[in-house]
Amino acid sequence: MFEIGNSLREARVRRGVDFNQAETATKIRGKYLRALEDEQFELLPAETYVRGFLRTYAEFLGLDGQLYVDEFNSRYVSGDDYGERPRRSSARPERRTRRFETGVVLVAVALVAVVTLVIVGAWQTSGSDNKGTLTTKQTHSRHRARVRVPSAYLQIKAVKGSSYVSVHRGGPAGQLLFQGTIDKGTLEPFTGRHGKNFWVDVSSPENLTIVVNDKVVSVSGLKPVSLTITPHGVHQG
Repeated sequence: MFEIGNSLREARVRRGVDFNQAETATKIRGKYLRALEDEQFELLPAETYVRGFLRTYAEFLGLDGQLYVDEFNSRYVSGDDYGERPRRSSARPERRTRRFETGVVLVAVALVAVVTLVIVGAWQTSGSDNKGTLTTKQTHSRHRARVRVPSAYLQIKAVKGSSYVSVHRGGPAGQLLFQGTIDKGTLEPFTGRHGKNFWVDVSSPENLTIVVNDKVVSVSGLKPVSLTITPHGVHQG
């Protein structure tokens, strides 16, 4: 057992993050983040929000979000709150059971008949146009082999450890493309053309490799950082 609130607060202070920065990155209102650190969970709208906010905030701080959700459930959620329902009696009328079994048999027979008709029809037509079909498939295969698949314009890979990342198209208020934790060894690609801008928030830049248009971008510092990616370059802060 560990203190949920104190652990979150220590991680935030250790990273030098204030509530305004955390609110911008996680999209969780500052008063709710304070409530999580003070373990005043009754200030949040519902337990569902508590679990979601706990997971998001912990992962933003580089912690194991599931561990905090499990700790909250074990300490603050009783068995009745999970919505346990009384078990129904296993005894059922014999007539209803027989009707169900008969229905299952009829459905199975119908499925077998349909599959048989499909197979017979396919076998009868395959002989007439087999050569043409093979030629078409081969032509399409050669065509696909000549097509070059372009690489993603923006690629974010966790190489040294995990990191919380959020990616918006255009700017911080633009379309949200990704929000969550990128685990070590995982690559997240984002497509785009020249002229497209991205806004990227990163909690642990030291764990990531960021590639823009096939060029590796160097991100300095051990604190959360915001990156503006434009056709003219990458701007930090």
